[in-house]
Amino acid sequence: MPYLAVVTIDETYLCSLTLYLFFSFFGEKKMGSLCLVLVVLQLSWSLSSSVPPPSSHLCLPHQRDALLHFKTTISVDCDFYHDDGYRDPYPRIDIESWNKSIDCCSWKGVKCNNVTGHVIGMDLSHSCLVGSLFANNSLFQLHNLQWLDLSSNNLRGSLLENTSSLFHFHGLRRLNLADNGFDGIISSKLFSQLVSLTHLNLSYNGFFDDIESYLRFDGHGFDMLARNLTKLRNLVLDTVDMSDVALTSLLNLSSSLEHLSFSWCQLHGEFPTQAFQLPNLKVLDLSGNENLAGYLPNTNWSSGLELLDLSECGFKGSIPASCGNLTQIISVGLEGNSLEGQIPDVFGNLRKLTSLSFSSCNLSGPLPITIFNLTKITHLDLSYNHLEGPFPNHVSELQFLEELWLSYNSISGGVPSWLFTLPSLLQLDLSYNKLVGSIDRIQKPSSIQEVYLSYNNISGSIPCSIFDLVNLTSLDLSSNNLSGPIPDSIFDLVNLTSLDLSSNDLSGGIKSDMLSKLTSLEFLDVSSNSLLSLSTSGNDVNYSFPQLTTVLFSGCSVRQFPNFFRTSKLTFLDLSNNVISGGISKWEAEGWEGLISLDLSHNFLTALEQFPGNNLGYLNLRSNLLQGPILSTCLNPQIPSSKELSVIIISKNKLTGNIPSSICNLSSLDVLDLSGNSLRGTISDCFGNLRSLEFMNLQMNNFYGKIPDSFVNNSTLPTKLFQNLRAMKGKPDEFYSATFKNMMIYGSSIYEIPVKVTTKRLELELTKAVAIFVSMDLSNNQFCGEIPEEVGQLVYLQMLNFSHNNFIGPIPASFGNLVALESLDLSSNKLGGRIPSEMTNLTFLELFNLSENNLVGPIPHGNQFNTFNNDSYGSNLGLCGLPLSKQCVNHGVDELPLPLVVEHEGSEIPSFWQVVMMGYVSGVVLGLSMSYIVFTTGRPWWFVRKIERDWQYNFKKWVQRNRVRRN
Repeated sequence: MPYLAVVTIDETYLCSLTLYLFFSFFGEKKMGSLCLVLVVLQLSWSLSSSVPPPSSHLCLPHQRDALLHFKTTISVDCDFYHDDGYRDPYPRIDIESWNKSIDCCSWKGVKCNNVTGHVIGMDLSHSCLVGSLFANNSLFQLHNLQWLDLSSNNLRGSLLENTSSLFHFHGLRRLNLADNGFDGIISSKLFSQLVSLTHLNLSYNGFFDDIESYLRFDGHGFDMLARNLTKLRNLVLDTVDMSDVALTSLLNLSSSLEHLSFSWCQLHGEFPTQAFQLPNLKVLDLSGNENLAGYLPNTNWSSGLELLDLSECGFKGSIPASCGNLTQIISVGLEGNSLEGQIPDVFGNLRKLTSLSFSSCNLSGPLPITIFNLTKITHLDLSYNHLEGPFPNHVSELQFLEELWLSYNSISGGVPSWLFTLPSLLQLDLSYNKLVGSIDRIQKPSSIQEVYLSYNNISGSIPCSIFDLVNLTSLDLSSNNLSGPIPDSIFDLVNLTSLDLSSNDLSGGIKSDMLSKLTSLEFLDVSSNSLLSLSTSGNDVNYSFPQLTTVLFSGCSVRQFPNFFRTSKLTFLDLSNNVISGGISKWEAEGWEGLISLDLSHNFLTALEQFPGNNLGYLNLRSNLLQGPILSTCLNPQIPSSKELSVIIISKNKLTGNIPSSICNLSSLDVLDLSGNSLRGTISDCFGNLRSLEFMNLQMNNFYGKIPDSFVNNSTLPTKLFQNLRAMKGKPDEFYSATFKNMMIYGSSIYEIPVKVTTKRLELELTKAVAIFVSMDLSNNQFCGEIPEEVGQLVYLQMLNFSHNNFIGPIPASFGNLVALESLDLSSNKLGGRIPSEMTNLTFLELFNLSENNLVGPIPHGNQFNTFNNDSYGSNLGLCGLPLSKQCVNHGVDELPLPLVVEHEGSEIPSFWQVVMMGYVSGVVLGLSMSYIVFTTGRPWWFVRKIERDWQYNFKKWVQRNRVRRN
């Protein structure tokens, strides 16, 4: 028996004996005064007896040594990043301070039993620990541990495999290993030993070096957990791979469970409704399991439920009225499910509710009026549904509402002025609705910071009272029917960082002296207001725009480059579709050194001395009057230019000369469009160095074919070009530059370009996503020779157009490898031989044109070839078989047709794919340039936030795939 325990027994006995003797000797009368003395005596005796002598230590030597040895097996490094880029600035617990001279029970992060001296608890979370924990680690000699927290470090190892020494922690009650790099299968044996656990957190583990490795449950392991851990109250397994877990095993979970979190766990199947009825459940988070289906229970919810997050799952059915019985609920998140029907009008009774999100749930019907009676709501998101009807005329509640998101619905009526008077409202998003009329005068302006009303039918003038919202940082009124001048009071919003008034009918002029008052302005878009002009003067250079980075003045009748741009830090500039004439001299490009994206397309520019700046990544000069050998001038190796150029579009100008070989130094080039000019010469062999090139359009020029000695075969197109174009041969996302990679993070269909094409009385509409459309267009030139077999190695090509050239020889059989191809145009050449049967492998092929060649023999059948009509094969007199009316008489002998050469020299009529590519390139402008700015610089911040919200579903899927761990 330890010393302290003996003392406790002895002093209790002595105290009782003393009381008995006093009572017997003095009697009851004296006891009142003596009792106080005895109590004080007892306390001092207890304290002096329970404190060990100064020379003794609670810490047991073997446990101290185990801790010191553990310290030597890991390192402390706060500069070591998590895989999500997050790091702690300093360790919360500094184990470097552990040393023998101090009692180990006094070490930070260590807790001992006050009686036995055993180490019973360790909390080393957020301590910058780096290293691997193996089964023989001395840490696992602390068999009396009751709680262990190693979360938010960089510890690795298959700690939970069969050999784990955690099996010895029979008394362990709390285990938190979250946010580390542990991996491997979680052993089922673990949960036959750790039966005392009440709290278990294994979330956000795994590592992503050359290979990805995650923490994973097999079906048996989780079933053992559910059956054996009968005391479990808190279970958090976010991002643990549970794809092998049978959902029926959830029915065996302890009835004492209070917190259950399985977000992004790859659960699939139908979630058992009974799990919603665990009697003590307060938190249920199943978010991010997109293949997890099920239905919300109509009755018998857990009455104490406080947080419900089923976002980004596959739940179906309607929202039951029984949700109104969740009187303790604080937060509900159902966004991104496949629900249906109306929102029941029962949420007004949930007086503790602070957050409600039904975004992207396919809900319909009227706005539930009682939602506007919630007294504690701070976040309300009903966006991306089919809700309709007007707002209530008056609302007196919502005093704590901070965020109201109702975008992408069919809400009608006017914009109520009470929205702008809510005292706590910071963000209001009503964009993409059917709001009409004018904005009423705001009587009591609130402290609102962000207002988004774009894509409605709001008319009239911009009310001056909206600029009484002095805390506004972002205002978006774009794509409405607003008219009249911009009120001068807008320039008093000194906190404004983003202003978008584009696509309205605004008129008048914007003066640079007034604009200069917006000292915080970062983003300005007034595009597509044809009656709006930009007033400039000689004093413009005196005005400063220290924060302005993004300016969009497209389609605003601008006649000259504004001088005040020179005093800003522009990174994105769009002056397209204006009437700017003349050239761009070095003087006029002054102040453009920081530009990353420049769009001057559809103007009347005639000259360009050099590409502006040294950081340019996107350049669009399409449809101007540029002439002469500009490429040779601007790409002169003697003139500094950006090595980061990833998009060059100078189509539909009057450029002459050759493409200089110095263009091959642009190693980041993704998109090159020089179509519709008068360029000449051959394609240089060095194009093979452009490893990320995945869109090339050189149609409608005068390129011709002289066979260089360096070419391996008799091909005018350089073989090396096709051998080295890795972006078209490998998976696109492996070779894209930052421009394309950053677009793809947020979903490949963000920017879609519809193109209407009419050919032979057939009108088609094509829609392609810019970020993943891999294409090559060399049509309408004078290339000759055979098509290289190497083209068949570009297996990720989706569009290939070699039409209107002088190619001869057969169609390479290797074209059968182009399995991603959706359109192929080889028309108007001199190709001969049979159509390779291997091309029936092209199951995605939708548009196919081999007309006006010298092809012979039977047309292959099968797959997509059964869908093409006569137009695909016209003017090939030697072809036979369906869909042609000519039958094949003898399949063994090729029929030799009469020579047929159709020349289109000097033709102004664009071929089929010319129209497509012109449409495609014009659409690239916004997609590439905006993504380049936003996702390589992170600015403007408001646009990043808006994209993150609008494309939340795609972003979360990306997070799941990469296992980004929470901070």
